[in-house]
Amino acid sequence: MSAEETKKIADKINGHLSDKEGEFLYSTAKKCLGKGAIVEIGCWKGKSTVYLASGSKAGNNIKVYAIDPHQGTKDHQDNKISNTLNDFKENLKEAKVNDIVEPVVKTSQEAFRNWKEPVEFLWIDGDHSYEMVKLDFNLWSSYLVKGGIIAFHDAVSGGPKKVVCNFVLKSNNFTDAGLIDSLFFAKKSDTLSLKDKIKNRAMIVLLDIYEFFREVHLPKSLRRLLKKIVVKIV
Repeated sequence: MSAEETKKIADKINGHLSDKEGEFLYSTAKKCLGKGAIVEIGCWKGKSTVYLASGSKAGNNIKVYAIDPHQGTKDHQDNKISNTLNDFKENLKEAKVNDIVEPVVKTSQEAFRNWKEPVEFLWIDGDHSYEMVKLDFNLWSSYLVKGGIIAFHDAVSGGPKKVVCNFVLKSNNFTDAGLIDSLFFAKKSDTLSLKDKIKNRAMIVLLDIYEFFREVHLPKSLRRLLKKIVVKIV
């Protein structure tokens, strides 16, 4: 299924994922070579899962492990608490990707206890509190292969942004970092050039500036302009 066809299906699924972010998940999953699995932490009703799985099927058919406890999830649309597992499975079936997705109905920590496979693409979009994002990163990034991609949703503020700055951009383990809307991504590497290190540090500063202007409640038009500047620079 093409990216355009995937978007039409994903648009019907509740979830906070921009078109550009969905395109990134699709294209990155499509490029996976089979060096490891695709692991998603936090899938809710499957919007991002559909992008990941469709991209994988358009590429090398790498299995997608969708980890989410599906318990007591708050529906952002109707403000109700519900178990999202049934909706998740129905959406995968509708998108015809249920054959390549393995739902793991556990917390990230529970799923990790029996995990043994290398990971080629790690997508972190679970609990956004700092401690939980940090836990997800510490656990699962240990299985990320060299050249593998890690990505975080909502990484321009709060817990995800703090983890990205402290443990990705300040480390010597990731390069080729980038930002697509609120999605941050980087590539696992065992060597960083001076240019890579400078770019990572520059991105920390730019993310700090972007978060600051978000907090002072600038008009949306100015926030969009600032985001474009940040993305262009990095």
